Amino acid sequence: MSVPQSTSRTSGVVATLAFAGTTAAIMQTLVTPLIAELPQMLHTTPSDATWVITVTLLVAAVCVPVVGRLGDLVGKRRMLLACSVPLIIGSVVCALSSSVVPMIVGRGLQGMGMGMVPLGIALLRDVVPTEKLSSSIALVSASMGIGGGLGLPIAAAVAQYANWRVLFWGSAALTAVIAALIWFLIPDVPASAKGQRFDAPGALGLGAGLVCLLLAISKGAEWGWGSGTTLALFAAAVVLLGGWGVWELRTVDPLVDLRTTARPRVLLTNVASVFVGFAMYASMLVMPQLLQFPEATGYGLGQSILASGLWMAPGGVMMMIISPLGGKLTNACGPKITLISGVVVIAVGYGLSLALMGSAWGIMLAIMVINGGVGLAYGSMPALIMSSVPLSETAAANSFNTLMRSLGTSVGAAVIGLVLSQMTVDVAGHSITSESGFRTGLLIGCGVAVVSAAIAAVIPAVRSITGDSTRDRMNPEPEKSSAGA
Repeated sequence: MSVPQSTSRTSGVVATLAFAGTTAAIMQTLVTPLIAELPQMLHTTPSDATWVITVTLLVAAVCVPVVGRLGDLVGKRRMLLACSVPLIIGSVVCALSSSVVPMIVGRGLQGMGMGMVPLGIALLRDVVPTEKLSSSIALVSASMGIGGGLGLPIAAAVAQYANWRVLFWGSAALTAVIAALIWFLIPDVPASAKGQRFDAPGALGLGAGLVCLLLAISKGAEWGWGSGTTLALFAAAVVLLGGWGVWELRTVDPLVDLRTTARPRVLLTNVASVFVGFAMYASMLVMPQLLQFPEATGYGLGQSILASGLWMAPGGVMMMIISPLGGKLTNACGPKITLISGVVVIAVGYGLSLALMGSAWGIMLAIMVINGGVGLAYGSMPALIMSSVPLSETAAANSFNTLMRSLGTSVGAAVIGLVLSQMTVDVAGHSITSESGFRTGLLIGCGVAVVSAAIAAVIPAVRSITGDSTRDRMNPEPEKSSAGA
């Protein structure tokens, strides 16, 4: 049951949740400017240093669906506060680290807090007035992209002009501020699935399967796609996730209700989310490298890490501007049209990038268009999900959708990374990505966006989440027992 809020209280809630999402995204990109220096900083090998990035992805993938379900069971505000604890502790551990093991532990703790965004989106359904719901969902959902776009130049500037430890002390302070805002501004709404039990075997099964899958995807290029380790991880993922699916269909209170997930609107939205995540991340891999490659190559633009981040930053600002407009489009035409519009804009942005990749201004314009499309798409997917699931599954369903987006970014990183590493030229005795390699990466991003548009086009029509009927808004389809046929 929703709790009516005053306009000022609603604005505070939305601002707090958007701030939380932006900060969580900044933490994901926090170490990007430090990648080259990590081995020296932590007295380790380049291979071991990559775990500083990989561990955050793995822990977030495992924890996000678990945190989402716990939000339904014990209350979303309580779980938002719980997520802030490992974010603060992890940031402090990283700030004090001088070797790779504590840094990996700290980054893993930061990954535990990534469930803030889907929890926040689900909470909006409980506390935001109907007329403001779509625009609020769009802004909070896009905050992950906004943080990613703004986080890189901020982190690069701090890393260049101050000690790298300042990045982590700053993230700890930001999270402490967020925790205080959640405590004072976020209302304590009764748990929507109170009385149901937590599916511990389902959580363990999904976590183990995801770790195997994401390890194989993220480390396949390093270990070899045909290596025994990579193939064994893929095989284990198939077995574990298959067994998890069987368990979820048989248990009374599942971690993820697969019958709800199999509804056409939910299923197709989640599939489209994988492709949107891929399309979004492809540009984040290609554009910074184009900006930073030496001008002597004939296609690189010779920008520093800081300058590269600044050229990319307007993309994050564009996402912030576009997200509320996406909410208005959702109110007027429905979330399906917003999603289709978003992925079409992403495809157009990639087309522009192919034509304008010869200048920093051209790349900035293309990134602004691509991120504008991402803002539309990211804001529409939670609206599609929440218009199709019972209130008691809101947080869990949103978390699963967030997981699908993360899976898309992981696959995108692996595929684009493989293309860039294989399509190379020799320059001064060094093998570097060729211009055709970058163009191929951009073409793949464009193609994936087109595929996502095709999937979105066949999603069954659904009334906007801010429809006239409160019952339709909160429980658009009859809630079925998880154990039912």
